[in-house]
Amino acid sequence: MASTYQPIRFSEKLSAINDLWQPRVVAEMNDDQFKLARIEGDFIWHDHPETDETFIVLHGELRIDFRDGAVTIRPGEMFIVPKGVEHKPFAEKEVHLLLIEPRGVLNTGHAGGERTAENDIWI
Repeated sequence: MASTYQPIRFSEKLSAINDLWQPRVVAEMNDDQFKLARIEGDFIWHDHPETDETFIVLHGELRIDFRDGAVTIRPGEMFIVPKGVEHKPFAEKEVHLLLIEPRGVLNTGHAGGERTAENDIWI
């Protein structure tokens, strides 16, 4: 009898994501979503006035710029951007991320624009 308990394999899920800057939901816990994303290059300045945002780097090196500094996150590290803090992610080379944030949060916050991903897309 096959087990109904199966782990979520990040590498499998990431290989199914073809577009950069398009987070995809892989799991939910209570009101929070766990999203995988492939990113490269510069994002836009934005904030999330109602919620913190957690970045966990699985592969590559991510820099998050703030108006008064920056933080670099490497594989196996995480950083939580506090709610309301304006930030701009940047990846010189492709980065694989796990994002944790409440359901319904847009990747560009209220800034909008062409980098805004469709929300709540599962992979």
